[in-house]
Amino acid sequence: MRRYMELVERLRSSVLQGKGKTDPALRQAVAARSAELGGGPAAPPGAAIPAGLRDLVDKTALHAYQITDEEIQALLRAGHSEDEIYEIAVSAAIGGGLARLERGLAALAGDKR
Repeated sequence: MRRYMELVERLRSSVLQGKGKTDPALRQAVAARSAELGGGPAAPPGAAIPAGLRDLVDKTALHAYQITDEEIQALLRAGHSEDEIYEIAVSAAIGGGLARLERGLAALAGDKR
């Protein structure tokens, strides 16, 4: 599995620190919040996620299949671009997904966190 960790880190880095429409600090805060909801460590204090986007982050982390077109349209009406919404959703998915992967690998290694 170790051979895949470099790829995982490249994915994490490109999504959370690469160029985009949203600030990398926001994408990192989104991933941390989603990771926390996915059973990872508590998100560090500091970078705030705007209220309207926080609902998208939480829903992506916990019940992504329940996000509706109406919710996306509301974010668009609130002034967020499609690219921004996409970047936030992907950051949330990466944060939550990688937290679950790390927990699964830890369990396989015998860590009972």
